[in-house]
Amino acid sequence: MQTLPSCPQCQSAYTYEDGAGQYVCPECAHEWPVQAAAATDSVRVYKDASGNILQDGDTVTVIKDLKPKGSGGVIKQGTKVKNIRLVDADHDIDCKIDGFGAMSLKTEFVRKA
Repeated sequence: MQTLPSCPQCQSAYTYEDGAGQYVCPECAHEWPVQAAAATDSVRVYKDASGNILQDGDTVTVIKDLKPKGSGGVIKQGTKVKNIRLVDADHDIDCKIDGFGAMSLKTEFVRKA
């Protein structure tokens, strides 16, 4: 059974979900969208190819040769990338790679060093 959130206004536990994608509190008549409640409960966890949790500032190693679009070079397997920054986008990591400059990488192609 699904656990419904308490009302954010009066803290009542008797909330219900109506058919229009909203939660409703029968005690104070407060209504709020379902996605807003779901967004506050979840925090994204970034994991590398081995399942290790990544954080901003970590050093990672590229596990596969990567050909960046628009560049003639190849980022070789084993290249270390220092001081990564995690972002909520298609490519999860923003970083600078020596010889290539600013890049965006996916977490599935790196391993925490």
